[in-house]
Amino acid sequence: MNSFRHRHAVCSALAVLVTVAGCSSADDDASAAVPSPDAKVTELCQNLDKVLPATVDGESRDDPEPASELTAGWGGVAIILRCGVTRPPKMTDPKVANGQDADAVPGGVNGVDWLMEREGDGVQRFTTANREAYVEVEVADGRDSTGVLIDLAPAVKKAIPEGIAF
Repeated sequence: MNSFRHRHAVCSALAVLVTVAGCSSADDDASAAVPSPDAKVTELCQNLDKVLPATVDGESRDDPEPASELTAGWGGVAIILRCGVTRPPKMTDPKVANGQDADAVPGGVNGVDWLMEREGDGVQRFTTANREAYVEVEVADGRDSTGVLIDLAPAVKKAIPEGIAF
């Protein structure tokens, strides 16, 4: 009988653990792939990390996992920044330069040039242009990106010099 009670208690405890684990969700936690740039770009990105604002478009800084000086976030998955990404293929596409590609739009905000791409899930991806490192910012579907780019422009201008990244 003790054996039955012990087994029942263990099974009950396991059921509670499984239920708790099943109910806890990591979906609210942002994650971002960490870029692997060369040493010069890594240093620029580390400098950018030091001057990024505490809030962007009303969202508090909430960095994604895994923790890295090359990534930052605000508002969970609302705004994700990755520094040191590779050059987007659309950046060299002549259709983009002429404004003919509806999914990629060149433009500048407060002295920082950006390439804007719309992802299939509605996410807007912005990548800096004419800077010594590529900085990518993803803005969640439904959010106005204007405030995001305005808030990030001073940090980008301060930490990532104008020039051509390779």
